[in-house]
Amino acid sequence: MDQLQLDGMPRRLFVCTPSKLSAFAECPRRYRMAYLDRPAPPKGPPWAHNSLGSSVHNALRAWWDEPLARRTPTRAAHLVRLLWITDGWRDAEQSASWRERAAEMVGRYVATLDPSREPRAVERQVAARTERLALSGRVDRLDDRDGELVVVDYKTGRRPPTDDDARTSQALALYALAVSRTLRRPCWRVELHHLPTGTVAGAEHDEASLRRHLGRAEALADDAERAGEALRSDTGPDTAFPPQPSRLCSWCDYRRHCPEGRAAAPDRESWDAVADREPG
Repeated sequence: MDQLQLDGMPRRLFVCTPSKLSAFAECPRRYRMAYLDRPAPPKGPPWAHNSLGSSVHNALRAWWDEPLARRTPTRAAHLVRLLWITDGWRDAEQSASWRERAAEMVGRYVATLDPSREPRAVERQVAARTERLALSGRVDRLDDRDGELVVVDYKTGRRPPTDDDARTSQALALYALAVSRTLRRPCWRVELHHLPTGTVAGAEHDEASLRRHLGRAEALADDAERAGEALRSDTGPDTAFPPQPSRLCSWCDYRRHCPEGRAAAPDRESWDAVADREPG
């Protein structure tokens, strides 16, 4: 049984990541299934586009771990092949084709980097506590550019991000805040690096903009916590955490458990997000 909150006692912090907050904002029902239901409902099959993204991230992390002399585009492409994830693809042929495309993509991207300019961190876990949140997350790359800390997030989707995407990203803003708290140094700049096109979208935050993003995050946490309290008070799960159907329902891991989501968007094969980008 949950302990009662006593007057004068500090409020329990809401433990979260940017992904957890985003899940609640996009669909309370999906949030409940992912974070509250125990046992959690079985997920659907793995997605090929997630395998692509993870393979690219893993290769870039491994590339920065290489000795300086081995940080070449050729080595980066080879690391993609070594670390390739085969889950979710239509067949071995499609997987192999995308493996080579991803290898070329990563090799082309690292050719734009200075391999001797060591990042401040790669795949770094960062955390921050506010009056409301116990926030944590993992930053793809953290650069130190002449004393300025820069959060870098890799993207492999079909659409190149814009500067407005970087500016409005709650996740990037929360990463910047957590970096500042973890390293005790200000971090204002955030960037989205789109590997398929080489596009770099960036934004400069300040105290006011980070405070706005944090305020929205804390409001989401309040809403999620109220919904959880309602569920524990015998409010029905669909009332406490209603579905929020949209076109994103096609890609939901919990689609099989949600009739509203199935009605809102068509079924997708696990490779459809990448099939849309195949030649022809």
